[in-house]
Amino acid sequence: MRQIKTALLAYGGSGKLFHAPFLEVNDGFELIGAYERSTKNIQTDYPNVKSFDTLEGVLESDAELVVVNTPIDTHFEFTKNVLEAGKHALVEKAFTTTSEEAEELHKLAKEKNLKLCVYQNRRYDSDFRTVKKVLKENYLGEIVEAEIRFERYNPELSPKAWKENGNPGASILMDLGSHVIDQALTLFGNPEKVFADIRRIRENTQIDDYFDILLYYSDKRVRLKSSFFVKEMTPAFVLHGKKGSFLKHRADVQEDELKLGKIPNRENWGNEPEDKTGLLVYNDRVVNFPTLQGNYLDFYDDLYNAIVYDKKVPVTTKQALHTMKVIEAAKESSEKGEVVFL
Repeated sequence: MRQIKTALLAYGGSGKLFHAPFLEVNDGFELIGAYERSTKNIQTDYPNVKSFDTLEGVLESDAELVVVNTPIDTHFEFTKNVLEAGKHALVEKAFTTTSEEAEELHKLAKEKNLKLCVYQNRRYDSDFRTVKKVLKENYLGEIVEAEIRFERYNPELSPKAWKENGNPGASILMDLGSHVIDQALTLFGNPEKVFADIRRIRENTQIDDYFDILLYYSDKRVRLKSSFFVKEMTPAFVLHGKKGSFLKHRADVQEDELKLGKIPNRENWGNEPEDKTGLLVYNDRVVNFPTLQGNYLDFYDDLYNAIVYDKKVPVTTKQALHTMKVIEAAKESSEKGEVVFL
């Protein structure tokens, strides 16, 4: 089996949790190292890989794929460098800070015939996969209303300066918002217009830490919410159709298992506890709907097939561009206090 030599542009939280473990256990990839500017950690966990001192070192290496998992406001510059070096790129969400940057990277990848993919791993969560199955099997009929939440209780400012210093990529909308917007667009397509309320709640914060976004479709309304002041979680997915309703908590266990140092696998990875099943109400029946397995290894399988067999990447730049346009529309709507057409 051909292996894709892969390098990371950082080995912080995302590199250590969401990328390196899956690249290491997936036979289709060979993790060769990470760019570490100051603290050198990757060789502690993976002694046979390299800690690169410079970005140029990564770009001049034999890596075929580079993971751009740096702060959002650096995505455009670093991804452009990666593509210009003739390497495929996997970029963390949010893709870029503006739709113009997203369009430029999309065109550059196309010109160079390189694969450019955005890491929307939450498409591979157990809860989201279950929601997709409920919709696909048409238990609910035509959807008239839906709500997607991604919330936390995190009232303290992050000690990581790049998350709090007000740079263009630092906000709850760019972070958690990019997930719920992507999930909404994946389920329902692109909306016609957007209305949003974006706020700052924490003391002394320089970034937005709350949003309430309403997506308008011709036949439905989809509400997206996030806040750092939610101590008791409500269902993250609430779908109402003409035949029934489905409620599901955001209960994917992968991130928690990775934080405990568990190694991902293909058999018993990403299985939610049985008490976290979703509630399906249809045809006068109330049932606990079984939760599908979540597994980010499947994302890397899809990316491997895209690079080696020239298949479609699991998250395209066009899809990421639509997410960026909704983010921009939400900002404009909140500033003006009015509905913004897409």
